[in-house]
Amino acid sequence: MYESSEELGSRTEFDERVIEFADFEPDLRLEDWIEKYRIGELVLGPIFWAPIDFLSPVHTVGKGRTNLTLIRPTIMQTDAVTPYAGFDRRESPTRNPAVSIHFEPAAYGITGVGTYVCTFTVESGAPVTLNASGYAASGTVVGAGPRSVNGKQTVSLTLKNLPAYGGWAAIEQTAGASWVWYSTRIAYPPLVFEQVG
Repeated sequence: MYESSEELGSRTEFDERVIEFADFEPDLRLEDWIEKYRIGELVLGPIFWAPIDFLSPVHTVGKGRTNLTLIRPTIMQTDAVTPYAGFDRRESPTRNPAVSIHFEPAAYGITGVGTYVCTFTVESGAPVTLNASGYAASGTVVGAGPRSVNGKQTVSLTLKNLPAYGGWAAIEQTAGASWVWYSTRIAYPPLVFEQVG
């Protein structure tokens, strides 16, 4: 895919590329959702199939306190065909690069406790270790811990039973070379129906 880490961060390489988000390998499969959640455990809003928000280099602030924080990017290219932010831990050895989002459900009209999935869309040309973490106030964070990413992949964190005043989710590079982040999708978990009988 890439000959060197310098190519991964070069401006011209990404400026003309069109990224199809459907091509990214999901880190959670349908079977994973079946094991983790049952329909009776989820508190859903009125439009559960649509994303609540989609943060990216060109949409950094959502409603209320929903926002994006980029820590130590080596490049942020907003005029590329698919905007991106590039990171490389070797360029910032005193502080790990990271992408963090804060999410305030109340700003979207959600007044009760809910479960939300924050999905980070990332790409690397060689193995990169990202540590996923989050804060769900009185709820729980599902999926935290180190992840190895190589190629086009997603990194998902679930904020389970998150109060309406919100919480946060983040990925932080702890090892490897360069990588890029395209977007973070905030959504309800997918509905999984069990077959009866």
